[in-house]
Amino acid sequence: MLCVSFILGIFLQDVVRWSVFKIYCFVVICFVSLIVYFVRNFYVHRCRHFSSLLFAFAAGILVHSFSLKEQSLPDLKGRNLIYFKLNQKLNSNEKNRRYEITAWKDKREFRSILSMPKEESELNFKHYYKAEAYVNRVQQAYSDFQFDYAKYLSRRGVFHQSYLPNSFSQGTRKDLSFAEKIRQQRLETLSKLDNLKLSKKAREFTKGIILADRTEMDKETVQDFSRSGLMHVLAISGSHMAIFFWLILGVLYPFFSSKFRKFKIVFALLLIWSFAVFIDYGSSVLRSCIMISCYYIYVLLQRKPDLLHAMAIAALLILLVDTNQLFDVGFQLSFVAVLGIFWLNGPILQHLPKPKSKLQIFLVNVVSVSFAAQLATLPLVLFYFHQWSFVSIPANLLIIPAAELIIIFALLMTVLAAFSMQWWWLNEWYDFVVSWVLKLIGFFAHVDSAYFTMIPMNLLEVMVAFVAIYFLRFPLRRFRIKSASVFAYFLILFLVLRAFLNYRAAQLDEVLVHRYFKERVISVKQKDQVAFLIPEQVDQNKILAYIIEPYLTSRRTNNYMIKVVPKDLESITIHGSVYSLIDDQ
Repeated sequence: MLCVSFILGIFLQDVVRWSVFKIYCFVVICFVSLIVYFVRNFYVHRCRHFSSLLFAFAAGILVHSFSLKEQSLPDLKGRNLIYFKLNQKLNSNEKNRRYEITAWKDKREFRSILSMPKEESELNFKHYYKAEAYVNRVQQAYSDFQFDYAKYLSRRGVFHQSYLPNSFSQGTRKDLSFAEKIRQQRLETLSKLDNLKLSKKAREFTKGIILADRTEMDKETVQDFSRSGLMHVLAISGSHMAIFFWLILGVLYPFFSSKFRKFKIVFALLLIWSFAVFIDYGSSVLRSCIMISCYYIYVLLQRKPDLLHAMAIAALLILLVDTNQLFDVGFQLSFVAVLGIFWLNGPILQHLPKPKSKLQIFLVNVVSVSFAAQLATLPLVLFYFHQWSFVSIPANLLIIPAAELIIIFALLMTVLAAFSMQWWWLNEWYDFVVSWVLKLIGFFAHVDSAYFTMIPMNLLEVMVAFVAIYFLRFPLRRFRIKSASVFAYFLILFLVLRAFLNYRAAQLDEVLVHRYFKERVISVKQKDQVAFLIPEQVDQNKILAYIIEPYLTSRRTNNYMIKVVPKDLESITIHGSVYSLIDDQ
């Protein structure tokens, strides 16, 4: 409950943005209330914890206010001479490599996303760089249906985008921090993996599944993982860290007797944290390590492990360091998935066949855990990504058992590559296994009849859906008319709400001008039909992905047409007769 109160405080401050004076006054009042509670039993019995919850709420407001402080940034526009260093390597696109950098202009520091041609040398942590780059502030989203990239970057302290068209000069750094030395070692290990005699897909798969680097992975492979609902296999997540932890415990088993079981756990925890630091302690890795550590600290203290308390401690530790993590999709999905497993796994197991062997126990648990996690995260997945594939459940059931062996195999290949060791027969076997796994994932991804896109879902629908999932536990555990009726009520409420929102969207008539770089696209909506006026010689696939599909999803329709018009849209007059475009078709 303290964790929930802290989170509510973060949400309030993010929406309301209280002034510093109001925040400190509220914190002082809550702190005094807390002191009074501990000094004297001032509150009645039923309200005895109210002061603690109120103080956690105030702490959430205060801590998040530090993250929202406006930074003093240089006013940059166009071509500028800047000095910079590497912070993080990001995903590349068809033409450019992308990095997150810390840069300086006239001794004023700022952070930026840097794009540069792939023909140029790669950046590393061992150098400072000097170059003339085009620097601009990140543009705000112009409409409610667009992904707000500027807000997403601002939560990471990034407010600029840069493009480096030409070469750069560099100088050796003598002030590398310990963390930067580890990151540089990771870059060198990634480079060694590139030298393995494996297919490109196998090398990129290995870098993604072990070292959390998908920066050079081809677009088709990433899309296959996304369409099949298996992105969590590719990303370093709780399942990966749990496998590494259990593998370490298994390796250490012969060296530690039962008397030294605690030392074995401590040593295993130290090793997974070392691994987390090595792969640049991404947010998902950090969450996994904290949750595993919290859980096993209960074991070390000889207390009964409590999953909810371990999750709450993990969430509080992460949010105390960076409250903006709360708005990260990965943070939300990972904690909701674990909550779903906690809440629904047991009731689902009751409806599955009783296992009679260790193998059957493992397979039955894979089925129940997959169902519970996917059901719990479904509202959030639809809210953020607006897509779903019915093959994701059978794909997870088939791939997850094999994924544990593949992760161990990939870890072995990474360790051998780090020490510049490789054997041709092992490379061939690994390449064969990875290629077949990718083919199987590709097969699931291309079952088009089971794949649905542009599924509308707003925040109100998500909240009602979560309430329905909460009450699903009770009829699953023990079917009764009362518990089933409560679940049915919220399910029907969700369907009625969805029908109302669809009807409301269908009554909206509007004309909008959309921007895509220097081009403009006009949309004309009449009832549930939409006409898009697109300039000639513009990439329609990108217009479809970044403008048309998000707009149609937000307006809850897929009834549209595209009309190519002369490039000079200034000559088009928007008036009532434009709606005749729809009728003419």
